[in-house]
Amino acid sequence: MKSAAAVIFLLGPTASGKTALALWLQNYLRITHSRESTLISVDSACVYRDMNVGTAKPDAAMQVLHPHQLIDIIAPTEVYDAAQFCRDANAAILSAHAADKIPILVGGTMLYIKALVEGLSALPVGDAVVRARLDAQAAAIGWPAMHDELAKVDPVRAAQLSPNDSQRVQRALEVFALTGKPMSSQQIRASSGNPAEALPYRSLFIGLQPNDRAVLHARIAQRFDAMLAQGLVAEVQALQQRYTLHADMPAMRAVGYRQVWDFLDIDSAFYNDATQLRERGVAATRQLAKRQLTWLRAMPYVEPVDCLRSDIHSIVSFIVTQFLPIDQP
Repeated sequence: MKSAAAVIFLLGPTASGKTALALWLQNYLRITHSRESTLISVDSACVYRDMNVGTAKPDAAMQVLHPHQLIDIIAPTEVYDAAQFCRDANAAILSAHAADKIPILVGGTMLYIKALVEGLSALPVGDAVVRARLDAQAAAIGWPAMHDELAKVDPVRAAQLSPNDSQRVQRALEVFALTGKPMSSQQIRASSGNPAEALPYRSLFIGLQPNDRAVLHARIAQRFDAMLAQGLVAEVQALQQRYTLHADMPAMRAVGYRQVWDFLDIDSAFYNDATQLRERGVAATRQLAKRQLTWLRAMPYVEPVDCLRSDIHSIVSFIVTQFLPIDQP
């Protein structure tokens, strides 16, 4: 049985305006519905401390006014996965409800949302022998070629991953090697046919989906340029000095950080090439946005909203009021 407690999800690709809309939504709920809310980040990069510029993380001043849960919770040397997110997000939701606040989960890591909403699949544990074999194969042919191999056995999972996402490509190939089945086919879904029904809360999913991809691409370019101007390269240098990092760590594979890493790596083909840094950073961010939109459109429980509309606040306020009537205590 579902709880009467409500949860609002505000999802969308990078540069779609999620953070600004979330801050507006907090004020709207307070003023119009007399309800306080808690912001819970759904971002696989914002969990890392000291990674601020490249993640477009809310700054300290904004955090004082609008605190975000699940930000700055681990070091860049640590690993954080969907299972941990589910544990942390559920705890944050329960804490918000205990304080009579509405949790607003905002972000673009769709795998985390899928895991939280649809449940985690019972996949096999890692196998050191299989991973060693895959690592040796990747050393010989490269991870993009390994991604091509994944596309042959699990095209659905391959379409969700960057060819250079070595950790996830390896895991998907490992699962297939161990089970003989595509990883994408082993996801547990709610028996009702509507995965959102698996959540024990009244849930509203708002998905920001631009109707003009060119405008989103322009936003992405402007934002990456702003990150460079704000010191993204210096941030990565500081991370390298403070932590023992290597290029294959999940934190350093994040979009933007990987491109800066190559820019700073004297052995890289892109070493000290500012033009390539900018072009590769923008291209990688566009690919991330494309994957995020692919995930989002595959979630039938999401209410799509064009994030480029000038009347987006009116549209969202109508959707939220339908979900959470003003006279609700």
